[in-house]
Amino acid sequence: MVEHDLVVLPRTRSLTGRRLLVLALNVASFVGIALMAGHLAAAAGWRIVDMVLFLCVLMATPWVLIGFWNAVIGLLLAHGLRNGLEQAAPFLRGGREEKHLVGRTAILMTLRNEDPARAVARLKAVKADLDATAYGHGFDYFLLSDTARDDIAAAEEAEVARWCGEEPGRRIHYRRRENNEGFKAGNIRDFCTRWGASYDYMLPLDADSVMGASAILFLVRILDAHPRIGILQSLVVGMPSVSAFARIFQFGMRHGMRCYTLGATWWTGDCGPFWGHNALVRIRPFYEHCHLPILPGTPPLGGPILSHDQVEAVLMRRAGYEVRVVPVEGESYEENPPTIAEFVARDLRWCLGNMQYLRLQGLPGLKPISRFQLLWAVLMFAGVPAVPLALALLPFAATGLSPEAAQALGSGLAWLYVGLLLLGQFPKLAGLADVALTPGGMARYGGALRFLGSAALEMVFSLLLGAITALATTRFLLGLAFGRAKAGWNGQVRDAHALSLAAAWQGLWVQTVFGVLVGLGLALTAPVLLLWTLPLLAGCWLAVPFAVLSAAPRVGAFLSARGICAIPEEQVLPAILRRVAGAEADAQLGRVA
Repeated sequence: MVEHDLVVLPRTRSLTGRRLLVLALNVASFVGIALMAGHLAAAAGWRIVDMVLFLCVLMATPWVLIGFWNAVIGLLLAHGLRNGLEQAAPFLRGGREEKHLVGRTAILMTLRNEDPARAVARLKAVKADLDATAYGHGFDYFLLSDTARDDIAAAEEAEVARWCGEEPGRRIHYRRRENNEGFKAGNIRDFCTRWGASYDYMLPLDADSVMGASAILFLVRILDAHPRIGILQSLVVGMPSVSAFARIFQFGMRHGMRCYTLGATWWTGDCGPFWGHNALVRIRPFYEHCHLPILPGTPPLGGPILSHDQVEAVLMRRAGYEVRVVPVEGESYEENPPTIAEFVARDLRWCLGNMQYLRLQGLPGLKPISRFQLLWAVLMFAGVPAVPLALALLPFAATGLSPEAAQALGSGLAWLYVGLLLLGQFPKLAGLADVALTPGGMARYGGALRFLGSAALEMVFSLLLGAITALATTRFLLGLAFGRAKAGWNGQVRDAHALSLAAAWQGLWVQTVFGVLVGLGLALTAPVLLLWTLPLLAGCWLAVPFAVLSAAPRVGAFLSARGICAIPEEQVLPAILRRVAGAEADAQLGRVA
């Protein structure tokens, strides 16, 4: 083990000033929107329904504004300043220097009821990519199983035994826990207790994630150079997919995250995020300081913490170590859910975990920015019900207004609605602008025509998806308020597959009925408002066919064949993804044999 003296990483200038600036921008924008919404409510008479609609605007605005200003700052850093990236992430210099690695790293893949052949194939590809460099000897590999099913566990053991037979040596390890205590966080903590003293760093991977050697070595060199960094998170992007849903979603997510992350990095600085995987973690401080507390009360909000990553980040920062994010793309991948059913299930798991953060605001010793980050994670879901509630109230709000009053309010409501819609979409618009402003950027996506067409398709897709998920989250939060919400962590369906009409209706009938009722109400009371709310209501009306079509293999094949919503890796496949494809093909042959 290598010991480091803690050397403070040179802080970005005026980090406090940056945070105050971002606070001022958000507060000023929030006040402006609140004044406009208040003016409209006053013009309508400040009835009870107007007051509730006013509160809905206040609820929905903070998360939208934070995303908007992060994206604005990120776009300015990327294209308005010569050294914008260095200002946001000065530590990146340490990863670019070709030098001998100091620390030893354990690469972990956590499993729970996953496809064993698929998981082992991914880890084999990572090992092969690292072994092809001069530094492969500095890494060991662990499959950490919390699998509950004996048949899957037996298959896990067989796959690891086959792998060890192909590559003799003591660098590949398998362990299965008999219980799932502490969920994924408990799984990783068990690794730290058993093996952590033998390593400096650990790199957790999920069963659907993978990283190339260049990205891993980049992270290791940064931690070697900056021993004050406790967690270094990479920017994760989606892998090429044949699922229409995954293709379109990750196309938008890729552009929505890039400027957003760069802007957030500029002002969060040493209090960055941790997403739980595809990140390099310094083991000793993690083990000593990042043990998760048990929340008071009973589940779902009490008991073990479900969304462990951001809590571990704030605990690492409390211990005096920095949590940083690499705000540029670089061979760090994950798979996205192939259908809306899996997507909503994943979203609700996050929602439950993030709501638990409300009970962590009283943790002693946290940095103010860390407390805000926990609250920020809560806002990601807490403000979502404002939109369905506002839609449901619009027919009632329009009922008591005279034609003259309705006409007078129409212009103001339109500006407020369009403004909030654009604010919400701006992170993606900034990402698209980033590609367009980067020399050769659109060529990496198959050319300008294909890129812009894909962007238009994704914008429509995101509006439809947003309406569907908003209703799902609202239902879940209502159940959570009455102690009836459930969202377990288990194996996930990761391969593209069709979704039947019956299954789609069973999962989305509430969205459909809600959209029809609100649409009828607006058609009877305020047809003009019905036109303005079409982008939101259409997602409810079309929820079932949207789910079926976006999961249909033929639709996915059509988009893939024409390069629609393609990502750069489909133009030039990186070595790590070629290795993954080869390892998965070998695993498939093994199954057939």
